[in-house]
Amino acid sequence: MSNTEEVPDVLRAEGIVKQFGSVVALRGVSMHLKKGEVLGIVGDNGAGKSTLMKILTGFHKPTEGKLYLEGEEIELKSVSHAQSLGIQAVYQDLALANDMTVYENMFLNKEITHKFPRFLNKREMKKKTRQYLEDIGVNIPSIDEPIARLSGGQRQAIAVARAVYSANTKILLLDEPLAAMGAKEATMIMDLIQRLREDGEISIIMVDHNYAHIFGICDRVNLIQHGEITYDKPTAETSMEELTDLVVEEYRRARAS
Repeated sequence: MSNTEEVPDVLRAEGIVKQFGSVVALRGVSMHLKKGEVLGIVGDNGAGKSTLMKILTGFHKPTEGKLYLEGEEIELKSVSHAQSLGIQAVYQDLALANDMTVYENMFLNKEITHKFPRFLNKREMKKKTRQYLEDIGVNIPSIDEPIARLSGGQRQAIAVARAVYSANTKILLLDEPLAAMGAKEATMIMDLIQRLREDGEISIIMVDHNYAHIFGICDRVNLIQHGEITYDKPTAETSMEELTDLVVEEYRRARAS
């Protein structure tokens, strides 16, 4: 997408603080996500990435600060409330049922039923599953296959497809979507994110430790350190080397203190 000022923010956080007792996990985080943008967030373990993601998805409430969705201030009361507003997340555990089929997972807890008598409309669920996967270019051998028989990349693709189509999704948060994948599977998911990016309807936040993934797909990158976003640049205007130098410098300061 084009990084122009005319593109509006779909999501904005201002001065987000999160405390757990005496521990301060986030120290006044301000960040924004533009419509149709893919934003990469990087940082060490314990830097605050997970806490920020949980606040953006309604799992945690911030101690201080404000959230805005499409310019309107919001207070997320729960994960289901965030989902009702179009904010969906896919975490590393994927929350898929391994002994259930692809189409059953696609409609897990949101099953389509006949009106009367009230029983599962498997034909309609299979039809929609094929359509959803085809729409975003995901190739699964059979939607009747149990999830357990699929590859890691295929399972990730199904989790993403379910998040995209389970509601009126506006924002998709991906937590380490390429973790523990080989090059072929990682490419499959990168291609899927690229297709969603080109469609321009969904804005994406991708948390990843691998800078190559961030620079391969993201429009912009944020670095979070010690609960603060210390770096915010379009990926076209920076480099993996510059980002690495910042992190190495942090290690040096930590060791010297």
